[in-house]
Amino acid sequence: MDFTGLLFWLFLVFSMLSPVLQRRLLEMNRLRLIHQLEQRRGSRVITLIHRQEAVSFLGIPIARYIDIDDAEAVLRAIRLTPEEMPIDFIVHTPGGLVLAAEQIASALVRHRGKVTVFVPHYAMSGGTLIALAADEIVMDENAVLGPVDPQIGQYPAASVLRVVREKPIAEVDDQTLILADIGEKAMRQVNATVHQILRANGMEEDKARAIADALTCGQWTHDYPIDVEEARQLGLPVTVGIPDEVYQLMELYPQAMQRRPSVQYIPVPYEIPRQRDGSQRRG
Repeated sequence: MDFTGLLFWLFLVFSMLSPVLQRRLLEMNRLRLIHQLEQRRGSRVITLIHRQEAVSFLGIPIARYIDIDDAEAVLRAIRLTPEEMPIDFIVHTPGGLVLAAEQIASALVRHRGKVTVFVPHYAMSGGTLIALAADEIVMDENAVLGPVDPQIGQYPAASVLRVVREKPIAEVDDQTLILADIGEKAMRQVNATVHQILRANGMEEDKARAIADALTCGQWTHDYPIDVEEARQLGLPVTVGIPDEVYQLMELYPQAMQRRPSVQYIPVPYEIPRQRDGSQRRG
């Protein structure tokens, strides 16, 4: 084999192994930050972070959602945690399977130690359901939660039920009637689950009922952002103050590479420029 051929094969092997090595380095850095946060807070840290990630050396992006595999992994982590040890749960997700989110939330509620859910950016739908199981929800000041009203196929259950209520029954096709029946059951089940989770955490009956109704009745679109102030107005135990380690950890979950980045900035913290006399310059 000549020198050129050897270089070609070395380049090919390196190209195939490079994504694997990069992913391994990312995982090591993630574990280092998780351990650092655990040592500082004396807790078990569990992450549920869903981004659009590139898989394999082909770089094909895939979307991530809460699924049964996530639920199994979280339940395993909780089982490995002493009953009295606090759990810090970092959530960044658009939602996913209701069953998986309910399993995670129920397990967190049953844990005796304090459960804190950190929301650095967003925890929508099933992510909000998990957050409701926390003793304390810590959010970034710009982070959001979302409604947990069930979706039937591509339609909100509440919207399907409204169609059936407002149209004469003779004008409603069989498929819509079936979807309405499923939607009614789904809304009742999710409402009961939210109410049960809140009551298990010691919330008063009237308050738990009001929050469950607000989040499941379909008064908002499913992607409606519930910010910190609105979450507090609903009665949720929300505070502001994400630890620096959580932000650093989020940076280790990069989005899939794009040909042209949508957002660009110089990635260093800035200080307000000062004039020569030491005073801050105003615009």
